[in-house]
Amino acid sequence: MEEGQQQHIRQIKNSQLMEEDGEEESPRSALSSFQAREEEIERKKMEVKEKVFAQLCRVEQETKHLAMIRGELEAMVDPTRNEAAALRKKIDAVNRALKPLGQSCLRKLVSESERLRMRKLEELNKSIDFFR
Repeated sequence: MEEGQQQHIRQIKNSQLMEEDGEEESPRSALSSFQAREEEIERKKMEVKEKVFAQLCRVEQETKHLAMIRGELEAMVDPTRNEAAALRKKIDAVNRALKPLGQSCLRKLVSESERLRMRKLEELNKSIDFFR
């Protein structure tokens, strides 16, 4: 930062000296001074851009590292959680497989119950007819 200020001071002194030398060199001096300032600004912009990019890369790496550490910590905190989740998935799969089987068994039971009911009704009907 000091270097830039010193350069700026030198440029001002040089421009003042040039003003004393003559009016013809003044526009050239102003133009060269302006160009020098523009180059300095551009150089500083590039430096800042490089620093920001380096910081972003570092932040990205640290984020990945933290995610890895978080995963390891979760595994340490509750090692049976993964096993329980796997068992839950297996139980859900078995329940899905058993659901149609349970429904077909229920249908068979209902139809058998209906047959028994019909048979009992027929027997009851015969008994009533017999007593008439």
